[in-house]
Amino acid sequence: MLDEADRRTGGMSRMLDEADRRTEGMSRMLDEAEHRTEGTSPMLDEATSAELDDLVERALAEDVGDGDLTSLATVPAGARARATITQKAPGVVFGLEAAERVFRALEPDASLRRLGPEGVWREGGPVLAVEGAARALLAAERTALNLLQRLSGVASATARFVAAVEGTGARILDTRKTTPGMRLLEKAAVRAGGGVNHRIGLWDEILIKENHAFMAGGVGAAVRAARERSPGVPLEVECRSLGDVDEALAAGATRLLLDNMPAAGLREAVERVAGRATCEASGGVSLESVEEIAHSGVQFISVGAITHSAPALDLSLILEPLP
Repeated sequence: MLDEADRRTGGMSRMLDEADRRTEGMSRMLDEAEHRTEGTSPMLDEATSAELDDLVERALAEDVGDGDLTSLATVPAGARARATITQKAPGVVFGLEAAERVFRALEPDASLRRLGPEGVWREGGPVLAVEGAARALLAAERTALNLLQRLSGVASATARFVAAVEGTGARILDTRKTTPGMRLLEKAAVRAGGGVNHRIGLWDEILIKENHAFMAGGVGAAVRAARERSPGVPLEVECRSLGDVDEALAAGATRLLLDNMPAAGLREAVERVAGRATCEASGGVSLESVEEIAHSGVQFISVGAITHSAPALDLSLILEPLP
């Protein structure tokens, strides 16, 4: 048993080393993408594209397995068809590239034509047309719709919050509360809905939360320790009271996360800061409360719900046989 445990420990160590190498590679790709994709589609950066390829492969393996038994039994081998995806509810469509990659994974010769824009609020209508082998289109249908509906749901939820704070100067931020394996894609969807991305993970920014401060001996001590260890890394610190705000400012923090404060408390905190730091409101933000929060004077409002609770956008796929 001990020998087996040693082997498992060694395997875990190798996996962690590999994860470190992947993290370094992703960090480099994101840095390159930031310069390369400014003003272009938020899905065109290398890191997001790699995540999408991996996701499509795993999702199709999960759904199709050894083959679509129903289509193999009922659809003639040479049959061709046209699939039309239609938006059936108001919202922002995003993720057409994801759907297209799913169809092309099973039907490399598929003909695809976009019928509507991405990143724009609209009431509904045709979205995408695909022509190819009928069996392949049917096998790809659910995976393509799952990805497109999920990403469009995130973009739509974000757009609703962005519209609610329009004119206040506050901007909507996402969080790390994303679907495992889809973080970059969902963050791209947030951008498509008009939101702003917060940190990608634990490795690209320091965010001192309540538990970190407890372990460090207080808000000020945590800020000073983080500055000493990583002086060039962006840093934000959670403040749950005006005392925390004072302590963070005294330690040199320039970005404060004002957590679970009522609107009146947020206004008081912003006045206390007096421009010495950027303020972000967080915790319990809803469509009903976000406008009042925005009028408190904070620059950013982080909303976990735009990813962890976004309802899928209603989309359908209709298949028509081709001669």
